[in-house]
Amino acid sequence: MLPVLIETLPFFALIGLGYGAGRTGFFTAEATAWLTKFVFYFALSAMIFRFAANLPIGDMLDLPFLGAYLCGTLAVYLLATAVAFLRRISVAEAAVEAQCAAIGNTGFLGLPMLAMLMGEAAIAPVMMVLATDLIVFSSLIVILITGAREGRMSPAILKTLALGLMKNPMIVSILLGLAWSALAVPMPTPVNAFLTLLGAAATPGALFAIGASLATKTAERVSVASWLSFAKLILHPAAVAGSALLLFDVDTFAAGVMIAAASLPVAGNVYMLAQHYGVAPHRVSSAILLSTTASILTVPAVIAWAAAL
Repeated sequence: MLPVLIETLPFFALIGLGYGAGRTGFFTAEATAWLTKFVFYFALSAMIFRFAANLPIGDMLDLPFLGAYLCGTLAVYLLATAVAFLRRISVAEAAVEAQCAAIGNTGFLGLPMLAMLMGEAAIAPVMMVLATDLIVFSSLIVILITGAREGRMSPAILKTLALGLMKNPMIVSILLGLAWSALAVPMPTPVNAFLTLLGAAATPGALFAIGASLATKTAERVSVASWLSFAKLILHPAAVAGSALLLFDVDTFAAGVMIAAASLPVAGNVYMLAQHYGVAPHRVSSAILLSTTASILTVPAVIAWAAAL
């Protein structure tokens, strides 16, 4: 584990640098919002498009992999939902807590970190995890919250979901990149250089933005946040490992990448959804803060184990 911990320290050091800048007020909340916007819409999108454009399209259609990830993630999602219902909270709050337990920071943290630590072969598995999280589970939380409030499913909800997916730059970048790959057209050298240069800003920018955003998070409802952090950092990779290694015929390396991706801390976009719908944002804030802090030790441990499969 120690060698992996040393390799991951620069990533967490960048998060710590952003956190320090945010806590001291050197980097304001407004500055963090604009940096996040730059990374989300430009730098990370360029990185994802370039990665996808250089992937054989078949690498993104690994059905055993997708089945294993969906099965393992859904198991944790349902467990978190059941625990929430035992505490007699609403469907909307249960959906938010389940999202915390099952959806990690794959875009901002996982893709750049795992591609660097586990090599270019890790890109396709990580992108399948990212696409599944965005298309399946980000849609599910919207359906559950909106349906619970309106008491029914309506065509308007499906329209909102479709528009949301079409406006998500990560989804758009994956689809456009795969379309380019399918055409088998060589990437012009100036375009490739541009995408490489812009995409290179994604890793430091995203990690700094994660840290700066953590500076605004508070640790309230610590007991619930601790449970959700445990579910995300420990139960999620364990469930995915069992699904990939025991139930589905997943390639060993791809299974290791899947498990490593599942070990990532709670995703920041869960907080954005919670805040947008006004459902337990402080609880999500605490889960993000606690899980990201604990992940300094848990993520290297899981990556070291997964790499040894």
